[in-house]
Amino acid sequence: MRPTVHDIAAEAGVSLATVDRVMNARPGVREKTRLKVEQAIEKLGYVRDVAAANLAKGRSYPFTFILPCNDNAFMAELRSAVIQADARGRVERTRITIVDVPAFDAEALADALLAAGESETAGIALVAIEADPVRAAVRSLTERGIPVVTLVSDLEDSTRDHYAGVDNPSAGRTAATLLGRFLGPQKGTIGVLAGSLSVRDHQNRFDAFSEAMEAHFPGLAILPPMEGRDDASRARQLVSKALAENPDMIGLYSLGAGNRGLIAALEEARENGREVVTIAHELSPHSRAALESGLFDVVLNQDAGHEVRSAIRVLKAKADGLPVIAAQERIRIDIFIKDNLP
Repeated sequence: MRPTVHDIAAEAGVSLATVDRVMNARPGVREKTRLKVEQAIEKLGYVRDVAAANLAKGRSYPFTFILPCNDNAFMAELRSAVIQADARGRVERTRITIVDVPAFDAEALADALLAAGESETAGIALVAIEADPVRAAVRSLTERGIPVVTLVSDLEDSTRDHYAGVDNPSAGRTAATLLGRFLGPQKGTIGVLAGSLSVRDHQNRFDAFSEAMEAHFPGLAILPPMEGRDDASRARQLVSKALAENPDMIGLYSLGAGNRGLIAALEEARENGREVVTIAHELSPHSRAALESGLFDVVLNQDAGHEVRSAIRVLKAKADGLPVIAAQERIRIDIFIKDNLP
């Protein structure tokens, strides 16, 4: 049977009110008495249920999620997961404010971080951009004791508290292995479509993909990466141009989430009798349809809902001074082909 505060009070020979003052670091307790209570806690092996204590006090957690504003299907799914989490706020005792910033705009993101830090927030989650202003803003927040979690895209070499997302180098290596095996002994060039290499998840995927391709599939040469900036029209133009200029382009890796422009370019190529082995990210309605039609061969997916729930759990733990359970917060990479679609 787990020890209770009543057991601590009996062991230390003090009142329940005194135990409460000690456990919540409130004044009005003599040092000798405080020591007796702390010794009783240690002797009994008491572990405080912070969640229950907060529920009893009616405590709530105001969190801020800073999200890029664009028509990226995965970001729309992520936003929906945040909205759903906020709707559960009465049960989870959270209040979530969503702040929109322009996609790939480091200065706007840094400004939003600093502004959120001036509000009554208990923690901040953001889709990070690899830039010094963002890193400086995160450092300013964490130095003031405000927990920061990066979501989907990490900010390495920063003071952020946690990253809620997949292992992106692993995703890039996985894409390289699958693409190389699908192409077999063929030789040719490989196109790469990114949203922007200024975000760490895209850069990490590209670096790992390139290293794995060079090491294991030397007959496949990677073309300079294209940056579609999650704009469907721009992505379509870039891919169509690459296909026209590189008749030996036999594979394509779309390492971002904006796939509508890519799909349009591949449909056009198919009409002209050309097929390209393609691996993409995120199982949106568009990428699902592309898998089913054979335009995409593989989709690597991450669970947006899991990432949002993970970010909230970590922010709560940090706000309460509790450890993060690493195994619970690990985000897996799902591999989908048209034969195993959920």
